[in-house]
Amino acid sequence: MNKILSKDKAEELLHSLQKTNLPTAYDPEKHRIAILDEAGNAKVYFRLPITLTASVVPAQLHYVILLIQSGNCALGYFENGRNLNHKVFRSYMVRKKQGKSQIKYLKTKGKSRAGSRVRLGETVEFFENINERLQQYFEHHDIHRIAISCSKTLIPYLFGSKAKTPFDKNDPRLLKIPKHIHTPIYEVLLDANKFLLKGELIYDEAQQELIDKLLPDTGTAEDVEEYEYDDEFDDEEDPDNLEEDDEYYF
Repeated sequence: MNKILSKDKAEELLHSLQKTNLPTAYDPEKHRIAILDEAGNAKVYFRLPITLTASVVPAQLHYVILLIQSGNCALGYFENGRNLNHKVFRSYMVRKKQGKSQIKYLKTKGKSRAGSRVRLGETVEFFENINERLQQYFEHHDIHRIAISCSKTLIPYLFGSKAKTPFDKNDPRLLKIPKHIHTPIYEVLLDANKFLLKGELIYDEAQQELIDKLLPDTGTAEDVEEYEYDDEFDDEEDPDNLEEDDEYYF
């Protein structure tokens, strides 16, 4: 079961956990707390809102959201949940007839004619533009978290750009967005932020009694909602036409 919690409900649950003697483990990469059984196995996962920490709530939390698909990127700088700056980039990276990005095409067919060189050139510029904007954010602000959604295919191009990414792949501030992201535009960026500002409970029905003890009155519609992940990708909406073994967030 997946339940989405408002920030207030998430804070309430966090305080409840801190008052108990339940064994827990925090996973910074996924920004979630696992409630463990006696054998040390996770029985409940609690993803925290991006503006909360596992211990204290900082006075100001600054973060970047970065959403990348082939030829489309939306990124923005946020303070305590409020978007203060954003940018959307688009690039001619997709082979229209095949519905496949030039990067994926090169993996199977190798270089082709002038159109391919144009697409490759735009790919290089696409990631340089992304990293230059990221550099501006990191130069002018203290960034506490980096929320990212990017296919594994594109990660080497992000970190291999001539314009350097202002963080590395092992940066402890990185947070994978555990949600299917539609073609990145400004509205999708804001939707991702709304999702990250909420908490999430993941558990089996057998743990419902524990959840009720930790967080009474979870039935309030505005505070808690059922949620299902969209694991399927629509080819019309996904220009990268992902292979089955591709994860859509790194």
